[in-house]
Amino acid sequence: MQVTLKAARVNSGVTQEQAAKMMGVSRSLIQNWERGKSFPDAMHLKKIENAYGVSYDDIIFFAIKNA
Repeated sequence: MQVTLKAARVNSGVTQEQAAKMMGVSRSLIQNWERGKSFPDAMHLKKIENAYGVSYDDIIFFAIKNA
């Protein structure tokens, strides 16, 4: 089952602040990942999988196009 990065976080019961602390990044970086403004590197992808209990293959990443 595929989910967005935000849905994976919410489904795991983790706030953006908690996720940021777990991954050693800022809350604004978590926001940027969820909005598609930037993307996590390989090291952070592994942390996301562990923190949210979801496989990278199941996460939907998208980019917001500038109008």
